[in-house]
Amino acid sequence: MASKSKQRAPEQTFEELNYLRWLADHGVFVHVRLSDNTELAGRIEFFDSGFIRLTRDDGPNLFVYKHDIKYLYEAPAE
Repeated sequence: MASKSKQRAPEQTFEELNYLRWLADHGVFVHVRLSDNTELAGRIEFFDSGFIRLTRDDGPNLFVYKHDIKYLYEAPAE
């Protein structure tokens, strides 16, 4: 009886674009953790293949390179 091999999960799903677009369109407040463990907070206003623009209420707007981002997450609803 031959065994069926399972397909390996893809390393990338290419859903990053859809998720960033959803965050920007809905004005979701996010926290961004950088490679050096600095944490920024704000809303994603614009993004492209190399960076995101983070709009902040408590400081200047920032352009953050994607290669410097460790991860980002949505702020918990209050």
